[in-house]
Amino acid sequence: MLGAVMPARRAEEMHAADARDFLAARRGLGHLRVRRRAELLILESGPDDDPIPHARLRRVAVHLWTLECATHTGRWEKTGFRDRLEPLLELLVTTLPWVVVPLG
Repeated sequence: MLGAVMPARRAEEMHAADARDFLAARRGLGHLRVRRRAELLILESGPDDDPIPHARLRRVAVHLWTLECATHTGRWEKTGFRDRLEPLLELLVTTLPWVVVPLG
């Protein structure tokens, strides 16, 4: 069927565990936690009842993710970066480190 929309691929617990392992292996990122929701892995910090959003990775294909960053107003901005999960996390912490610094 032409023009059919493919269903979103859900982020799985193994993806969240991989992201947690990636963050745990890097100094200065212990304030971040990973939350899974539908096709998203959300990186946030702060209290559980009032989280501070930093970035999110959206699963768009079996092995392909996109990166979005939170603005100062709490809105999500697409970055245009697309890759596998680990290279996107590496890009986030090395090329866009201000996105994951502790806030508040």
